[in-house]
Amino acid sequence: MANPANGTKRLLQQGYLLRLLVRRNIKNQYYRSFIGVLWTVLNPLLNMLVMAFVFSELFGMGSEGGLDYPLYILSGNIIFSIMSSSTSGSLPCLVNQQDMLQKTKVSLALFPTANVFSSLVTFGFSFIALLVVALIRFASGAFVFHWQILLTVALLPAVVLFSLGLSYLLSTLYVFFRDIQHVYTVLLTLWTYLTPLFYSIKALNKPIVEKLMKFNPMYHYVTYFRDLLMGTIPSVWTHVVCYGFALGMFAVGILVMTLVRNKIAAKL
Repeated sequence: MANPANGTKRLLQQGYLLRLLVRRNIKNQYYRSFIGVLWTVLNPLLNMLVMAFVFSELFGMGSEGGLDYPLYILSGNIIFSIMSSSTSGSLPCLVNQQDMLQKTKVSLALFPTANVFSSLVTFGFSFIALLVVALIRFASGAFVFHWQILLTVALLPAVVLFSLGLSYLLSTLYVFFRDIQHVYTVLLTLWTYLTPLFYSIKALNKPIVEKLMKFNPMYHYVTYFRDLLMGTIPSVWTHVVCYGFALGMFAVGILVMTLVRNKIAAKL
């Protein structure tokens, strides 16, 4: 019979290692940078300024539902980046850590999990950037604060679970098929443009696109977040859809990683 004390000790060890990995990822992201982690706030702000200028001033685009366009862009980008940055970083994470995996009994899921949590920390800093922009736009009368923004905590678990599942799947596949990194880069670019980050679906005036968008999980997560900014509480069905995609992807990812766990150990 397994000793519960040993299980608790192992769990604590895994948690401690996870914190170290997340801290290392954050430090490495801005290694030798003059202003360091401050870039986690500046990056989304600078990207927002560039995209807002290009798409609003040059192409005349605007947001839908009355949300201020700079906030429309920024809110979409920081939610999407949780998934995009964590999954991109997770692709080679098992291969890159093969020495540790060969020498110690560490859970395979620990490394992609660290990447997702690192992206979640980055989101926290980016959220500060969002609040700064919201305050500026509020002062100019272009935005009104709503208490519903606090419900962001109800959205994040769904985004994290979805990102975890996809990260588990991609990191597992990369062990056997290294070309998937190049394929996923292309797919992620396509995914970015198929998610309304800087454009409005209604502005496209194509009902078929709006119908197909329902199958894009990131569309639902981005729309959920923007609804909160506009003071709207998403419906029960919206929660079902968001968590349905999240739990489904998480189940697929953890199942695939578990099924080929021994083959991964032999391949590394």
